[in-house]
Amino acid sequence: MRLDKFLSNAGIGSRKEVSKMIRNGRVKVEGAVVNKPNHHVSYDSHVDLDDERVILEEYIYLMLNKPEGVISSTEEGPTQTVMELIDHPQIDELFPVGRLDKDTTGLLLITNDGKFSHALLSPRSRVGKTYKVTLRDDVTDADIAALEAGIPLKDFTSSPAVAKRTGSRKVSLTIYEGKFHQVKRMFSYLGNEVTALKRTRFGNLPLDESLEPGESRYLTTAEVKKLMQLV
Repeated sequence: MRLDKFLSNAGIGSRKEVSKMIRNGRVKVEGAVVNKPNHHVSYDSHVDLDDERVILEEYIYLMLNKPEGVISSTEEGPTQTVMELIDHPQIDELFPVGRLDKDTTGLLLITNDGKFSHALLSPRSRVGKTYKVTLRDDVTDADIAALEAGIPLKDFTSSPAVAKRTGSRKVSLTIYEGKFHQVKRMFSYLGNEVTALKRTRFGNLPLDESLEPGESRYLTTAEVKKLMQLV
């Protein structure tokens, strides 16, 4: 990539600002001053600004505790997006792994690794997503059995879910697809209504409950490896 893009993506300044820094001889690549903004560099190039190392991350993996009322989109609009909650100099490269409904809370992965995202979301990978479901009405044994058998919806039949009643109107539910409003539609088929929905686990990765709604953190190397083992 171009040197000015490298510096801009690392949060140093706008392309115009960093181009000026480069032309003023403030930037070194592999120890040598470079004064051309279009000089080619890679993510692992040793780039210094005023003799201070500048790091640009190639792959970024974040966990966000999504709050209610925020949409899973990268497009700005009248409603706040999850990306507006992320403070990262490479924000323009980042996107959510799948989507959570506006009123659904909990674990949402954010990355710039398209291959990683596609693999996790591929139906062939069968990566489970676990939700804490709060319902309007009591949940029966027959409801649990139906969820574990698969619910016939208009456009598809859900795979057998893992369902556990955790209260008279609460269920821990693991599904293996991610269709639009899927959990709500499954319970609607059973004649019930979801009143609150929180994703608590993505595959083998649990939500970090120390994150307040709207907060995010980097995944650890071990967490990334565990997720990659699923695919």
